[in-house]
Amino acid sequence: MREKQRHGDAETGRRGDRRTRGGGYAALLVECLWLSGCTKINLRGYASLVRRSLRFFSLPRKGIAFPQGRRPSRRRRISLRLIVALPPNRRVSPLPHLPVSLSPLLHVSASLLLVIALLSSAGFAQGRGSARKGSHSRALAEGMSSEARELVEKAIEVICTERRKDPKGSHPIDEMQSRPSLPVYSAEAVAGAQRAQRLLPLARDLVAATIEKLAIEYKLQQTKSFNLNLQRAIARVQIVRRVKPDMASRDNASVFLRRPQTITFGTIFLAGLPSDEAMISVLAHELVHIADGDRDSLRLLFRAIGNRASGLTGMKIHQQRAEELTCDLVGAMAARSFVSETPDYSALPKRISRAVQHNCVEDDEGDEDHLSPRNTIRALLALNPSLAHELVYGQTPSRPTRSN
Repeated sequence: MREKQRHGDAETGRRGDRRTRGGGYAALLVECLWLSGCTKINLRGYASLVRRSLRFFSLPRKGIAFPQGRRPSRRRRISLRLIVALPPNRRVSPLPHLPVSLSPLLHVSASLLLVIALLSSAGFAQGRGSARKGSHSRALAEGMSSEARELVEKAIEVICTERRKDPKGSHPIDEMQSRPSLPVYSAEAVAGAQRAQRLLPLARDLVAATIEKLAIEYKLQQTKSFNLNLQRAIARVQIVRRVKPDMASRDNASVFLRRPQTITFGTIFLAGLPSDEAMISVLAHELVHIADGDRDSLRLLFRAIGNRASGLTGMKIHQQRAEELTCDLVGAMAARSFVSETPDYSALPKRISRAVQHNCVEDDEGDEDHLSPRNTIRALLALNPSLAHELVYGQTPSRPTRSN
């Protein structure tokens, strides 16, 4: 992402920068508070007050930032008590359209209305939020045939089974998060950094070719403006020269557009990707972010891929999620091309599964910007059914298969 972490956002705290829904209840809450006798209310900030209050009810949503490597283990018990703060010596007169004298019964009714409004807001944040965002694993929607959905689920099983058997299998992201920090000069980190630096030139070429291929597949090269943006994107990819190990980045990889020649890798991430295929995939992911740049050169491609993935899976994959998924798709395709260009005696499913094995997590959660790791695999295989076929059957399909 622009100026932020791409596989975890720990450095900039991007995951904590979210808007909490529920502001539509603001006017009702203010009026209920007034009816209850709380006339000392800062009306100028009532909307932000309500949003801050509702945020306590939506803690389990992925828009809330948690410390690196930690996730909430259970839903917190929240007390229905709203604290209204006023600036010093500040009083607000009662609302002009309401009577000043209120009966005790009206006080009680108003208090009940306040509790109902708060409970409704909490239900909206917790229920609608988790269902909308697809943060947890879910079966594919009706946008695919039953045979295609079954093939995707079998392919996921192959990927994660191969990871457990393969000496070069990647470490899952949630396992990396639980590891202690790894010094830059540790043997694992040094070996990972050397592998990444060695593969970087090849990854640049694979990304350029893959972006062009996707632009043709999604019929985006028919416009002159996109072709110009595409060439600018590829030029930015070719200037990347360095992989920088960083202990503080832990299990993350990041790009900063003020330093587009460098990809920063957490040392735990470097150690957790022991295969060339996995390293190519993650390098390609970061290179696509650099390709997009600060002018959103690949915005149309992100949108097209996000729309297709949304239709196939039933998950909402737009804006930043679409960009992240496109980066993962380019990474998987680049790794597949790498396998074709560097044949060996290993079985095909073993090699191509390495590109996404770090998503074989037990703690499968996403956020507003990212699908959950396992849903990421589902979306990738839905977009690339040929890859799913190769994983399950160990060979390329006799005729090309399309995702729509």
